[in-house]
Amino acid sequence: MLLDILFYSFVVVVAIQTIYYMVFSFFAFLKIQPKKTFTKPVSIIVCAKNEAENIKTFLPSILNQDYPNFEVVLINDASTDDTLDIFKDFASSNNCIRIVDVKNNEAFWGNKKYALTLGIKAAKHEHLLFTDADCKPNSKLWLSQMSSYFEDKKELVLGYGAYAKKKGSFLNKLIRFETLLTAIQYFSYAKIGAPYMGIGRNLAYTKSAFFSTNGFINHMKIRSGDDDLFVNEVATKDNTNICIRKNSFTISEPESSLKNWIRQKRRHISTAYYYKTGHKIVLGLFYMSQISFYLLLTVLLAIQYQWEIVLILIGFRLIFQYLIFGFSANKLREKDLLYVLPILEIALIIIQFSIFISNKISKPTHWK
Repeated sequence: MLLDILFYSFVVVVAIQTIYYMVFSFFAFLKIQPKKTFTKPVSIIVCAKNEAENIKTFLPSILNQDYPNFEVVLINDASTDDTLDIFKDFASSNNCIRIVDVKNNEAFWGNKKYALTLGIKAAKHEHLLFTDADCKPNSKLWLSQMSSYFEDKKELVLGYGAYAKKKGSFLNKLIRFETLLTAIQYFSYAKIGAPYMGIGRNLAYTKSAFFSTNGFINHMKIRSGDDDLFVNEVATKDNTNICIRKNSFTISEPESSLKNWIRQKRRHISTAYYYKTGHKIVLGLFYMSQISFYLLLTVLLAIQYQWEIVLILIGFRLIFQYLIFGFSANKLREKDLLYVLPILEIALIIIQFSIFISNKISKPTHWK
């Protein structure tokens, strides 16, 4: 009786996973359509806190965008290093730069959302494009391609923020796999009309969309979530677009230590607690189905119960998974991850479970 329950539970889990991968197919098999040229002025917004070295490295690639009319709003969020001085050096030779110097405020101490709000208010233009101080646009066409998805009633554009590849590093592959999986999810749900998050490394929206919901006010006390919580609150099937053209990506340097990466992911995962209930259920069920899949297959294969059928279901799921990840990874230029896909998936499941437990025990730290 117990073995039957385990077996049929496994069948149900595979069915649930299949449904999720069918949803992901909306992104995997999406054909990228060319967009009309967008020429309205755009404000690029970069918020930095103690990012002096990164600013020196990455800001030139933002200033050199091939676009007719844009400004760059540089927000110095109470930095204690030379960030502000470097901003001023760049501004002295680039008249498109606007500097917003944010001082510590007792009511919003260390809150990135407060700094971003001041930067958004200072921006001259209606259309805003956000990235981080440690990000580099993939090309000079980043701004033009991201902004071209502002069309009709589309007020939000979700982009892809990749991480640089490091040869011979399993941690690097794991970080990029987690980023790929997250992107497949939020792009897929956006395509079926249920957008739930975006990433601050590559995100665009209008001032009107920001102020129509009073900005970050509904989650200002939550230190993280200036990107995903805002999108979770504002995005709808009618006002959201995705941009996955290869020249629209941004690239960031990944964490080089497992400890630092886990600390970063603890912040991100803790923010998901504040998502809309429906989104939390859908995301949580996917993760639980992943855990259940590997636990149940291990037990059933160990005792060799209905092992022929179990192997067929494993093979079916693996083929479907590789199909979805293959097409998705090709779109997002992450094909090298496919060679170790099952290993990366298992490692990520284990790490996510440990993060979940850690977050239950203590709260993660936030903006620097």
